[in-house]
Amino acid sequence: MKSTRRPTNETLDRLKKIVGTKGWKSEKTEIEPYLREWRDRYFGSTPIVLSPSTASEVAEIIRVCAETGTCLVPQGGNTGAVGGQIPADDNSSIVVLLHRLNKVLNVDPLNNTLTTQAGVTLAQLQEAADEHNRLFPLSLASEGSCQIGGNIATNAGGTAVLRYGNTRDLVLGLEVVLPDGTLWNGLRGLRKDNTGYDLKQMFIGAEGTLGIITAAVLKLFPKPGDVQTAFVGFHGLEQAVSTLTLAQEMTGHQVTTFELVPRIGIDIVTEFVDGARNPLSTSFDWYGLIEISFGSSNMSRELTENILSRCLEQDLIGDAVLAESGAQATAIWQLRESLSEAQKNLGGSIKHDVSVPVPSVPALIERSIEAANRFIPGIRPVPFGHIGDGNIHLNFTQPSDMDRNAYLAKWEDLNNVVHDIVNDLGGSISAEHGIGQMKVDEIVRYKTQTEMDLMRQIKRALDPKNIMNPGKVIEV
Repeated sequence: MKSTRRPTNETLDRLKKIVGTKGWKSEKTEIEPYLREWRDRYFGSTPIVLSPSTASEVAEIIRVCAETGTCLVPQGGNTGAVGGQIPADDNSSIVVLLHRLNKVLNVDPLNNTLTTQAGVTLAQLQEAADEHNRLFPLSLASEGSCQIGGNIATNAGGTAVLRYGNTRDLVLGLEVVLPDGTLWNGLRGLRKDNTGYDLKQMFIGAEGTLGIITAAVLKLFPKPGDVQTAFVGFHGLEQAVSTLTLAQEMTGHQVTTFELVPRIGIDIVTEFVDGARNPLSTSFDWYGLIEISFGSSNMSRELTENILSRCLEQDLIGDAVLAESGAQATAIWQLRESLSEAQKNLGGSIKHDVSVPVPSVPALIERSIEAANRFIPGIRPVPFGHIGDGNIHLNFTQPSDMDRNAYLAKWEDLNNVVHDIVNDLGGSISAEHGIGQMKVDEIVRYKTQTEMDLMRQIKRALDPKNIMNPGKVIEV
């Protein structure tokens, strides 16, 4: 049920009055950046973009929208990868930006919590925690521009999930404006609260379809006293999984990051990114970036060296380099973080953000590559990602002799090929990017009827007029 009703001029005037002259834009050139997804896959339209400065203004906006049946789409840093932040291209929805809710409200080192408004960028939160010798562990390539409200609304993952969990695991409390304009204050810094339904969990990962998150209480952690970063070459995918298991056992689960990169990924980055180089002298089909965090530097390097030595002895890895400095660790990270951007140089890419149980990662990659090659001969697989938590980004670059548009036209068909394998392995077709509008039809193929019915019941109960980010996550 999608609304195609456009807001009236009277409704728009009421919304403008709420946010004041500095809180709205309607000129085409001003609002265009908010209507296109950064990969240029999704485009939308809107009669107005609103920028409220307080949670009360957000509540007033939603009350007007509920009264008039006006749809709205919340947007943070516009870094989402599945189009959840982009309105439909029919001028039926207004866009609500959260960037003016940009204050860190409190840092409590004793309780290891940070309270923040939704429009604060992830990088700013990390800096605020660091000023108190604390760590906020969520880390993404887009952390300089993505906002914590969007991170929570999409249950963002990132590179430290292995140690600290998804965003869902880092949230203690929320402030949310509900679809009728009610402002719910659940900003509690409690680790234990067993007083009924955990309401905040409904809004984490809901992509703004059940309400707009305006503030949050987040978990902090003691800042690691020492971090060891290694780059290794694996003999095979099974050996990569065994290396992870050994590292976890030897450190007592102190492994923070365990990333997988294929040979083609390293080749792409070293060719197209200035200054990037492979620190290993021997080529391998698969490489790994391993980061281990310790409370202090006492014995940390020696333990990491022992782990690598044990892996070499057991023939799990063929070579390794352990960063000698922060600069070398940064250079190693560049090989991983530059991969998505560098891949654009090869042409069109069909992407999959999927997860399976960690032991099934080798089967996932091998079966998907084989099936994709059968479906599109000459396709160039570039699978990489968070092997430590089973989340692999199965990206497939177009054959070198194929037209880009003709290749990208096969996006949905290749999705079905890969996602059927993921489902067969007991996995998820969306590990950390969400559903948005990209996968709203696809989840029906893989979720049970009971699951879909429960999701629709929740949506209808909270948002009976379907004004909150319609057409995203689930159709009702």
